[in-house]
Amino acid sequence: MASILVIDDEKSIRNTLKDILEYEQYSVDVAEDGPTGLEMFKKNPYDVVLCDIKMPKMDGIEVLEKIMETGEETQVIMISGHGNIDTAVEAIKKGAFDFIEKPPDMNRLLITIRNALDKSSLITETKVLKKKISKKYEIVGESPAIQKVKELIDRVAPTEARVLITGANGTGKELVAHQLHEKSRRAKGPFVEVNCAAIPSELIESELFGHEKGSFTSAYKQRKGKFEQAQGGTLFLDEIGDMSLSAQAKVLRALQENKISRVGSDKDIPVDVRVIAATNKDLMEEIRKGNFREDLYHRLSVIIIHVPSLNERLEDIPLLAKHFSEMICGEYGMPVKKFTDDAIEELKKINWTGNVREFRNVIERLIILCGNTITGEDVKAYAHPIFK
Repeated sequence: MASILVIDDEKSIRNTLKDILEYEQYSVDVAEDGPTGLEMFKKNPYDVVLCDIKMPKMDGIEVLEKIMETGEETQVIMISGHGNIDTAVEAIKKGAFDFIEKPPDMNRLLITIRNALDKSSLITETKVLKKKISKKYEIVGESPAIQKVKELIDRVAPTEARVLITGANGTGKELVAHQLHEKSRRAKGPFVEVNCAAIPSELIESELFGHEKGSFTSAYKQRKGKFEQAQGGTLFLDEIGDMSLSAQAKVLRALQENKISRVGSDKDIPVDVRVIAATNKDLMEEIRKGNFREDLYHRLSVIIIHVPSLNERLEDIPLLAKHFSEMICGEYGMPVKKFTDDAIEELKKINWTGNVREFRNVIERLIILCGNTITGEDVKAYAHPIFK
């Protein structure tokens, strides 16, 4: 049941609103002035607050400001018999959900309350989703090698420095990129990922920079590229070592001038993005072979973060096993499965050529095929795709 607080100095208004809202199955409390209402709000945050503007002791705008300062996601609907456009605009600017004149039209008020509750639900769902996403991209481990990576992330993330992330496939380079974004000043902006290896070389420029209608055979309409989509946020260029030389030249220009031009257009479009790149290749070797531009390498590698292989941090296996067990069992809606000490020791003996990605898949296989406690014998039996 949604809870509503009515703050109004007119007893008849308070009681009328209380009776109507309780009839609509809401839980309702009332306060005769601002200070009393704020005290009640501190003790029991409400889903919606209906607040009069003209009141003794403290006016409604000040009450609104105090509620906004708490950081609670409560929606505040202002009600006033002395309303004008300036007052309404001021209330909305300060965070009010809506402004309704007295005497309130009850149908409109009830619709406004429902809309306010819908907004609160969406905000709560968004927070839950963000927590799930943050958990998904958590870097798990306490080994010296992974601690060094975490320390670098904490130092570099708040800056605008470009970062080149290196490491073998499956080590978690994308996790580092997400952490750099989430801990940066651009965290509220978009995080846009491009897998340069997955896009054909003839389409990579259109993917990155967009195109104008008719610029090539299948260009039926204008399209924004990833640089524009990442405006104000972070652009993650994964497997940049596989990018074509012509696309590399355009990326270099974008980094130098903070401008791009769509395929089929000469018009410059300013962009404000932080570029993070990743590769599993030795870019210096690619430069020697003529496959990668040296000037682009130096633009991208202001900071280099190397992500160690799982074989280089075997001491993290107990934490990783626990982390993935909790995550996977949660997804499957089953009790979290435990690993015996000998199971952990058997996991440490494996040569993890596929790194953390392979490790996660093995843990999922063990969770599906084994009982509530996973033993060393289970690992020996099922750790490899071809079971013994």
